[in-house]
Amino acid sequence: METLSQHLEYLGLCGDDPKAEDQILESLNRILLALTEDKQRSLSLLRESGIFLTLAKILKGNPRCAVKAAQVLSEIAKNEEMKKPCIEADLVPVLIPLLESTDQEMLLHAGRAIGRICYDNRDLQEELVKVGVTTSLVRILTDYADSEPLVHVDLLALCNLADLDTAKEALSKTNIAEQLVRQLRRAANHERLEIVFEVLQALAENDSLKVQLVEAGVQEVLSEILLRLQGSSQAEDTCILKAASDLIVSLLVGDGNCVRMVQLGVIDQLLDLLEKHVESGDISVQHAALSALRNLAIPVVNKVQVLEEGVAERIQVLLRSEVPPVQLKLLGTLRMLADGQADAAEILGQDPMLLNRLVQWCDANDHTGIHGEANRLLASIMHHNRSQEVVRAIQEAQGVKHLVSMTTSKHAAMQNEALNALAIASAIDLETLEESFKESQLVQSLHKLLQDDNTSPEVKYNSMGLLCSLLNSGDLRQEIEEDKIKETLEQLCSHSNANVVKEAVTTLQVLRGETPH
Repeated sequence: METLSQHLEYLGLCGDDPKAEDQILESLNRILLALTEDKQRSLSLLRESGIFLTLAKILKGNPRCAVKAAQVLSEIAKNEEMKKPCIEADLVPVLIPLLESTDQEMLLHAGRAIGRICYDNRDLQEELVKVGVTTSLVRILTDYADSEPLVHVDLLALCNLADLDTAKEALSKTNIAEQLVRQLRRAANHERLEIVFEVLQALAENDSLKVQLVEAGVQEVLSEILLRLQGSSQAEDTCILKAASDLIVSLLVGDGNCVRMVQLGVIDQLLDLLEKHVESGDISVQHAALSALRNLAIPVVNKVQVLEEGVAERIQVLLRSEVPPVQLKLLGTLRMLADGQADAAEILGQDPMLLNRLVQWCDANDHTGIHGEANRLLASIMHHNRSQEVVRAIQEAQGVKHLVSMTTSKHAAMQNEALNALAIASAIDLETLEESFKESQLVQSLHKLLQDDNTSPEVKYNSMGLLCSLLNSGDLRQEIEEDKIKETLEQLCSHSNANVVKEAVTTLQVLRGETPH
C-alpha cells in the first residue's frame, strides 16, 4: 500500500508530463496490480488521492498512456462506490470521444468504463444517447464484428441503452438491425444468444426497428434456432427457445411480417415446440409459442396454410393442459383460426374431445377469462360453420345452452356473437336445436332483451333476426305467440334506431305469416 501511495502521489504531480510516459505507465500498472492484490484498501487510497482528475488529464492529453488509463478506470468503475467520484470528475464526457478510436484496446477499455459508470443511471444514459454514443456503438459492431471481447462490451452497452425510447429512435436511423441479425446468426454460446435476444426484444418495441429487423432476415435466423434446439431438454436451451418464441410474438406487426413468417415454415417449428413442451410442462414456452401462433393466424392469407399444416389438430394436444394462461392462449389461437374460415370451423366443430373440453370451460365460472373465451370460440365455430354435422355435434356436446346463456352476457360484443351463431345454426338445422332452445328458454331470453331499454340497438336487431329463424318451428312459434312478443315488436316500430324499426317491421310480418318486403 505504501508503494501504491507513492505511485498515486507521483501521478498527482507528474500525470500530465509528456516526458514522463514510462513512469506514468509503470504507476498505472501498479494501480492495476494493487487492485488485484487488495481491492478494498486500494479503492480507499484511490478515493482519497484525487486520482480521477489525473486520469482525465492523461486520457485527454497523453495518447501513449491513455489506453492504460482507460483500463485503470474500467477496473475502478467495477465497484459501485467508485461510480460517484468518476461522475463528479466528469470522466464520462472525457471517455466518449475515445469511442471514435481505431485502437481496439482503447475501444474495449473505454467502452467498459463508460458502461460501468453509467450502469443503472438513466440521466447519464440519456446524455450518452444525446451525444451520439449509439452511432459509435453501431460503428464498433460493424467494424469489429469478429472481435469477441469488443462485441461483448458493445452488446452490453446496447443492452443498457435499448430500453430508452430516445435510444430506439436513434438506433432506427442506423444499420443496427443488420448487425444484430449478423451477431444472432454467429452467436456461439448461450450467454451471447441471451444478450442479443435481450437487445432485440427491447428494440422490437419500436415499429420502425421491427420492420428493419424483418427486412434484415431475423425471422430466418429465429427459424434456424428453433430448428437447431428443438427436442433439447437442457434448461439453457429451453430459455433460448422461449426467447426466440417471445421475439417472434413481438415481431408480428402487420400482415406482411406474419405472412413472411408463415412462408418460412415458422408454424411447423412452433408446433413442434408446443408438442415437445406440453410433455415437459414448460408453461412459459407453451405460452410464448401459442401467442406467436395466434398472431400468425390473424391474416386471412395465412389461415389456409395454417390449416393445411394441421394446426387445428396438432394444437389440441394441449387440451389436457390445466394451466389457465395456456388454456386462455389456446382458446384465443383456435378462435383466431376459425374466424371467417368455414373449413377451420368444420374441423374444430367435429372434434368431440375439443367440444367436450370447451363445454367444461364454459362452465368454469371460477376463471372469467377462460369462461368467456370458451363461449366465444364455441360461438365462432357455430357462426363460421356451414355443416349440419357441426350443429349436431355441438348439440350432442350440450354446448347450445351455453350459447343461449351467452346472449345475456354483460358484453354486447359477446351477445351479438351468440345471437349470430344461433341464427346461422337455426338456418342450417333448426329441428336438431328445437328441444335445446325450449329447455334453455331461448324465446323468453330474447323477449327480455327486446323489452330492456338498456339493450343496445345492435343486440335488439340481432335478437329479432334470430326470432325470424325460430318462427320456422311450430313449437317455438307457439312459445313466441304465448310470450306476447308481438306487443313488444309493435312498440319497437317506433324505436329511435332506424335499423331496429326496420327489423321489428320485418319480424312482425314473418310472425303474421306475411311476406317481408
